[in-house]
Amino acid sequence: MLHRRTLISASAVAAATIALPRVFAQQAKLEKTKISIAVGGKAAFYYLPLTISEQLGYFKAEGLDVEISDFAGGARALQAVVGGSADVCSGAYEHTINLQAKNQFFQAFVLQGRAPQIAVGVSTKNMVGYTGIADLKGKKIGVSAPGSSTNMVANLVLSRGGLKASDVSFIGVGVAAGALTALRSGQIDAISNTDPVMTMLEQKGDVKIISDTRTLKGTQQVFGGTMPAACLYASSEFIQKNPNTCQALANAIVHGLKWLQTAGPGDIIKTVPETYLLGDRALYLASFDKVRESIATDGLVPTDGPKTALTAIASFDTSVKAEKIDLAKTYTNDFARRAKDRFKA
Repeated sequence: MLHRRTLISASAVAAATIALPRVFAQQAKLEKTKISIAVGGKAAFYYLPLTISEQLGYFKAEGLDVEISDFAGGARALQAVVGGSADVCSGAYEHTINLQAKNQFFQAFVLQGRAPQIAVGVSTKNMVGYTGIADLKGKKIGVSAPGSSTNMVANLVLSRGGLKASDVSFIGVGVAAGALTALRSGQIDAISNTDPVMTMLEQKGDVKIISDTRTLKGTQQVFGGTMPAACLYASSEFIQKNPNTCQALANAIVHGLKWLQTAGPGDIIKTVPETYLLGDRALYLASFDKVRESIATDGLVPTDGPKTALTAIASFDTSVKAEKIDLAKTYTNDFARRAKDRFKA
């Protein structure tokens, strides 16, 4: 704590201002006040900090007019940002690695989740005699959207069981009521998805969980290390051109993370839109309890996390060559660190 206090001393401010002339001032003029954020599945707990910061007015408090566009999955949100129809993506950290492999440079600048919060389960109706991963060959697996983080986790689970992505069919089902319907109606044989969907399916006996990253322990078991998940990321060019705006965005998210550290179940229910509850308030809160520890506390990307993500992706995606990825260019903690100091997160 002493070190953090030292950082905001007058001399440190002066030094930081010299090193980062356009970034530091908290009340500095925003380069852009109207910001469009693309998100893939806003109702998922994966993106709860984004919703909290929006609902509690934390973006407005930073002088931002934020428009959030919700897509069926993270891959679609990514396309919106790459295509230029959105400024920032609220998406999975590993997308910055996938993009760099295609020579497109994007950076995560504030973390929302410190675990993927994704579980993989097989249908108890369609796969009654399930014994192992090999049984999934030729089956249909529901994911939020092809190419999304839910797809990535499914690929990893398959590869460790000796299967390739081409051995199954991936079906986009979203992260809300459509995902529940797809599994329960038998349209898919297995599902890789986030909460509250997975807890709802699990508690009703619709799925048997075979892989789980909704807890820090489960994430360690699946990935072998710390795995950064939901974050805000943007092109390196956007961040360089709009440092004060990115600082304001990071401030709003970290403010939301700080609120979440002490929020009770009743606070969550009162804050999120009614539609997020999927018609079952008790199960929604049970889901929240399950994933609570996986929500980031201070917005910082853990230093060992990017390497874990790269190792996981390179293990099944031949287009990603680990030795050619510069992880230092996939994220920055500069903005989150200042927000953390400001809000004592």
